[in-house]
Amino acid sequence: MPAVIPAEGALLDRVLAATYPIWHGGLSRQAYGRFHAAQMKTAWGRRSQRQFALMDGAELLASAAQYDLSGVFDGRAVRVCGIGSVFTESEHRREGHTRVLIETILEQAARDGAATALLFSHIEGELPPLDGFEVIPVMDVVLGVAETPRPGAPMTLVRNGEERDLAAVVAMGRVRADRFRFHLDRDADLVQHAITRKRLLAGLGSPDARQLHFFIAEEGITAAAYVVVSIAGRAWTLEECGDRDPSGARVGALLQALIAREPVERRPAIRTWLPPRFVPPQVTVASTRPSSIVMKIRSLSSTAVPRLGGNDVLYWRNDIF
Repeated sequence: MPAVIPAEGALLDRVLAATYPIWHGGLSRQAYGRFHAAQMKTAWGRRSQRQFALMDGAELLASAAQYDLSGVFDGRAVRVCGIGSVFTESEHRREGHTRVLIETILEQAARDGAATALLFSHIEGELPPLDGFEVIPVMDVVLGVAETPRPGAPMTLVRNGEERDLAAVVAMGRVRADRFRFHLDRDADLVQHAITRKRLLAGLGSPDARQLHFFIAEEGITAAAYVVVSIAGRAWTLEECGDRDPSGARVGALLQALIAREPVERRPAIRTWLPPRFVPPQVTVASTRPSSIVMKIRSLSSTAVPRLGGNDVLYWRNDIF
């Protein structure tokens, strides 16, 4: 009988070798292994990230990553089991192995106290139909950023983000997330892990292929706004942001400052997920369309998860693993 076991040591190497052609992110095979190992060395990764494999004897059938998350649903703190990086060996597809793997992981998570499951997929059709899951509607938004009245960056005190800023980043996020029915309760370890993951992707890749910017706007000596932006070629992605000003004006100024530091012939369009009704005054929405990333949610108890609309959920691209 197939069994679900932790993917460690030589088995983890087999899983990484199998998934590399799909999720390499522009890294070499060696760098892809280092990328995974380094993530597991962050405080959050050591505590909350694990890889599992479905094995039939010595044969690898499927694999997936599990993430232990904290969330808030309708004002209630909930433990969340996240599942991503779901992979089935090509010769074993359409045999039901993915369903067995996911259901086994979720059954154990429920026994360990998780109340809710989140399922992530980057590839359309990657996941089989699964009972009880509801799709969370998420939209890819493309932003345009207005030029400043004078050439150059706006008069905003900007610096690189540091570890000492994480507490302020967490506080900003919790204030903004409070009115949404569902969101993650992001602590400093999770924020640091998410930023570190994107830094690793940039640092381990080919020179100049990617960049990661974590910028802070200060008020006194305290972070009052921030942006995390990844750049790959001409593609810019706002991974997450926050502002103590509800209008997001400092976020808009940070984006203007970042563009001024990266002069190009054509001003970049910036892809992102944004909280509903949050558009900084310096920013325009050029287009909106359903995201290619699929997110699904399910209760791990007998109570069904109410259907969630786009205005009910706050989730950042930086928290898609």
